[in-house]
Amino acid sequence: MKSESKQILCLNRKARHSYDIIETVEAGIMLGGPEVKSLRNGGGSIKDSYAQIKDTEVYITNFHISPYAQASIFNYDPERKRKLLLHKREIVRLAGKVKEKGLTLIPLSIYLKGNLVKVELGLAKGRREYGKKEAIKERDVKREMAREAKSWRRS
Repeated sequence: MKSESKQILCLNRKARHSYDIIETVEAGIMLGGPEVKSLRNGGGSIKDSYAQIKDTEVYITNFHISPYAQASIFNYDPERKRKLLLHKREIVRLAGKVKEKGLTLIPLSIYLKGNLVKVELGLAKGRREYGKKEAIKERDVKREMAREAKSWRRS
């Protein structure tokens, strides 16, 4: 089997801080040519975006792709909803979890897999303010422990 490298185009850094990610899913996305070129040039942002399930289709909302300068009149609306490509059984499974448990679908990253644009969706549950602070403390403690272990190895 051929291993393909991932080239990350957009990253949602805030998502892992604000949400507990329960599960991740890879999905394709329907884009036009100028949108793909703009993404390759670093013209995308998924900071405040989320995915919605309507009937048996999944759409990503608030995903901003800057207009591609060389496309002129062929550009798309930068804020339009874009359809995500998933198998029907995956959509049904995700829809059940979103409705039942009150979870949210958050795009974690947009990347190139070969020459296809993919979205990594996270099934997420929102964190409370104290949960965020706890996570920061935990990360700082781990960092400090790693620093101490490194200094012990040197001496």
